[in-house]
Amino acid sequence: MTVRLGHDWADGFTLIELLVVISLIIVLASMGMVQYASSVTRAKEAVLKEDLFRIRDAIDQYYADKNKYPASLEALVSEKYLRQVPVDPITNRADSWQTVMAEPDPLNPTAEAGIYDIKSGAQGSALDGTNYSEW
Repeated sequence: MTVRLGHDWADGFTLIELLVVISLIIVLASMGMVQYASSVTRAKEAVLKEDLFRIRDAIDQYYADKNKYPASLEALVSEKYLRQVPVDPITNRADSWQTVMAEPDPLNPTAEAGIYDIKSGAQGSALDGTNYSEW
């Protein structure tokens, strides 16, 4: 009587063994897809935060130089404070930014109010639970 341990390659695999291996591959692949999707979202959110920082910095520099806020985002581009209006990475559009206008100057009520702040026009919530429109 001979006792064989393990498989002989000529015998192949049983259906149960194949199902176990395939189910493990499916579980690992689905975990990888979830990680991939969240990392793409995390990268877009990082780009959005950086774009908001850069635009706000350009608005502040414009105000420091001209003692007034820019009338539009295009004014920042034409005055060379920005190379171009960045594309919102969440909406994939450059025209979806929501501008916050400055309060009128009580000492100079005839002066035009400019852009004081900018927010994303994206709908939805970030991975941390905050709304994109609140950033």
